[in-house]
Amino acid sequence: MNLHITGHHVAVTDALRTYVVSKLDRVNRHFDHVIDVNVVMSVEKLRQKVEANVHVSGRDIHATCEDENLYAAIDQLADRLDRQVVRHKEKLQVHRNEGFERKRSELN
Repeated sequence: MNLHITGHHVAVTDALRTYVVSKLDRVNRHFDHVIDVNVVMSVEKLRQKVEANVHVSGRDIHATCEDENLYAAIDQLADRLDRQVVRHKEKLQVHRNEGFERKRSELN
């Protein structure tokens, strides 16, 4: 998994980088085929905004979160990405099982 973390009007410190990596590790545990992750953190007045684009095999997943606290925004972002990745994985498994069941019924 390639991880790119950038900041817009925010200094990306080592503490922020390790926090993002630890939160996005959960996404990588649920789905092994994560190719690339781009995270952009920005500050707009009093709102902290975090965006992420996750490139998985067959799809690009995008999520955006805003909060007053940057760490809370990262937590929300990780939750949203995790739900989307799990949903994508379930769709892949359902389609594979449907094809298997169809072939199995043709043989009988």
